[in-house]
Amino acid sequence: MIKLNKRHVLFGSAALAGLALGGASAFGQNLAGLNDPPAFGEMTLGPDTAKVTVIEYASATCPHCAAFHNETFEALKKEYIDTGKIKFVFREFPHQDAALAAFMLARCAPKEKYFPLIDVFFATQPEWTQNPLEGLNKIAQQAGFTKESFDACMKNETVAKDILAVRSKAEGFGVTGIPTFFVNGERFEGETTIEAFRAKIDPLLT
Repeated sequence: MIKLNKRHVLFGSAALAGLALGGASAFGQNLAGLNDPPAFGEMTLGPDTAKVTVIEYASATCPHCAAFHNETFEALKKEYIDTGKIKFVFREFPHQDAALAAFMLARCAPKEKYFPLIDVFFATQPEWTQNPLEGLNKIAQQAGFTKESFDACMKNETVAKDILAVRSKAEGFGVTGIPTFFVNGERFEGETTIEAFRAKIDPLLT
């Protein structure tokens, strides 16, 4: 898990002027409103009627988040999401400007492309983060963006502010490191192996 205690910036961009990220603030943990969706919509997989809800806060440039998605998430999806046992909620918690830009791209895309883009960000993280703006532009083209629509997305301050609002609210829930998970409203810390998730989720399904 990456602990956030300072400002992280990978690149300067006029598109993100005035929206640079600061370090996470230390707030007391008050989980009222944890399950309320953000104003611009929740990104979820699995049925709303599932007995268990797993919420993940992650950053597109966080190597620990990428490790979870590349090594554990497929098994979690196969065993619990695709079978309707859990509802999985992904929430943006950018810890660098590059991560903010990546999440902006995902939010600008059609909704059905959101999770495929998240998968690409994590699967190719070492490559596109070498030159984030150029790397994201290449990913955007593969997702059907034109140069004009990509540039417009990167200049969309409304989308950026909506994402930062998700992060700000998470800080109020005591999220100070990434990835952070909540399982039925309870913070889930430690290993992010599929075995650890089974041990946490299975008792809640009985």
